[in-house]
Parts: sequence; structure tokens; C-alpha cells
Amino acid sequence: MNLYLWLKAFHIIAVIAWMAGMLYLPRLFVYHTAAAAGSVQSETFKVMERRLLKAIINPAMAVTWILGLWLVYEAQAWREGWFHGKFALVLAMSGVHGVLVKHVKAFAADANTRDARYFRILNEVPTVLMIGIVVLVVVKPF
Repeated sequence: MNLYLWLKAFHIIAVIAWMAGMLYLPRLFVYHTAAAAGSVQSETFKVMERRLLKAIINPAMAVTWILGLWLVYEAQAWREGWFHGKFALVLAMSGVHGVLVKHVKAFAADANTRDARYFRILNEVPTVLMIGIVVLVVVKPF
């Protein structure tokens, strides 16, 4: 068995899970903004957001980072120019993750101050970052 290929396969699986959550959570926020604080609907959104974050997004991000760093070590990818660009975009994606965590906490405390338009725009950021990451990994333009 080739350990590198197994690491890569599980890294890709973790990335898919992380991205699925990163794309879905802001969409939940869009709908949550329309729910009155304290309403049954708002409380349901809080549970959905917390579970999505704790059960899927956070673990998937951790596995993505652990396996990604392991792959970098195995392939010595830090020597490649494309990797530096990818690493910067993954850091940015992790920053977006942190912003989403902040919003989950704000909604949980009924302290959200952002509107649905903000969350619709925020929803596009992981997509743009993901496109850049995939292009850098597959095309390796530099």
C-alpha cells in the first residue's frame, strides 16, 4: 500500500466535508436572519448551526490541516511555488472559518448584527478560495 495515496485520499475527503460545511453554514445564516430572536425557528437554526460546526466543519478542518501538512512533508511540496500560493489561500479559508465561528456564537447569543445580504456575499468567499486552491494544486502554474 502506498501511504501517500491513502493520505491524499483522506485529505480530499476531509476537504470535501470542510467545504460542504463552509458553503452551507452561511446559507443557514441567511435564513436565520429572517427568524425572530427566541422563536422556535431561530432556536432550530441555532441547533443546526452549532451541530454543523461542531460535528462536521471543525473536525473536517482539523483533519484537512493534519493530513495536508503530512502530505506537504512527504512530498516536500514547500519547495514548490504553487504550494506557497495554495498555503496562503488555505490560511485565508481558515480565517473565513474563524469568521463563521464568530457568527455562530453571535446567533447563539441572539446578538447578530448582520443582514442576509452580508451572509449571501460571505457565502461566496469559500467558493472563490476553493477555486484558487484547486487550480493551484491541479495546474501548478508556477
